[in-house]
Amino acid sequence: MTPAPQVLFVTSNRIGDCVISSGVIREIGRQFPGAAITVACGRPPAPFFRAAPGVERIIILDKKPMSGHWFDLWRQVRNTRWDLVIDIRGSALAWLVPTRRRVVYTRQWETGVSKVEMVTRLTGADAPLDPEIFLDDTARREAAAVIDPQLAAGTGPGPIIALAPIAHQPGKSWPADRWGQLVERLKADPRFDGWRFMPVGGPGDRPPATPALEAAGDRGIDCVGKGDILCSAAAIDRAALFVGNDSGLMHVAAALGRPTLGLFGPTQWWLYGPWGPRTATVASNETRGQFAPIEDLTVDRVFSAVVDLYEAWPEGRPGPTP
Repeated sequence: MTPAPQVLFVTSNRIGDCVISSGVIREIGRQFPGAAITVACGRPPAPFFRAAPGVERIIILDKKPMSGHWFDLWRQVRNTRWDLVIDIRGSALAWLVPTRRRVVYTRQWETGVSKVEMVTRLTGADAPLDPEIFLDDTARREAAAVIDPQLAAGTGPGPIIALAPIAHQPGKSWPADRWGQLVERLKADPRFDGWRFMPVGGPGDRPPATPALEAAGDRGIDCVGKGDILCSAAAIDRAALFVGNDSGLMHVAAALGRPTLGLFGPTQWWLYGPWGPRTATVASNETRGQFAPIEDLTVDRVFSAVVDLYEAWPEGRPGPTP
């Protein structure tokens, strides 16, 4: 029996970058049918790969002083004869392990196209490598355990708008109080009568989500710090619309096919915007190559962009059946 091709995929420690490059998993399967895939990534995005097709092993890279995490990874992969190594982080490790073929990121691949297109070109794929979230039953059960009791309480079931009021890089977070103001505007709009408002985030994201939850009142669903990133993804998959800062959860929502609005300040929305036909961005400066603080983004502009998204994708309402 011919042994399965061995493929090492070194991806990011950041959630958003892992989602952007997640289409590589399917492409490996196309180029190497039946491949046994080992994924090396950071701890926060690791759950993304537990149900990914062909993935047999996940190696978590916890950052260590003096780049010790790379040495740990090298020790774990050096004795395998790889058929393919794909390294989107451009590390030296990709050149230090034996393999028949290497695909290694360098800055030469940065040509002004979106990051999804860049990854597509890097791997030599024939078609765009659309990001994909590999949900499993565990994530769906965990999300249901959080959402369903809250849907039954308060004002009862209704379409959900998921909100991600956090971004962990400086300058990316729209002020927390404006999320509360946005929720108040949406609650008062007849188009969102009966809708529920669901902030989503990790354990450390409670403070930025508080104004939105307080504004939502009995129409709020608290999904902040309730599970790992795949649980959060399963929660977002229950939503009819998603609005979030330029963050990993924004890319998650787009990859799930949820109508997604991304909020951008001094970052490159033309490179890092949500990928897919049901996506939109609103930026503090809409001119490509120019920037402004995200604080320049008004509640009026974001509200109008949410309404535009609502009107553009009516078939997304009231969301998938739990």
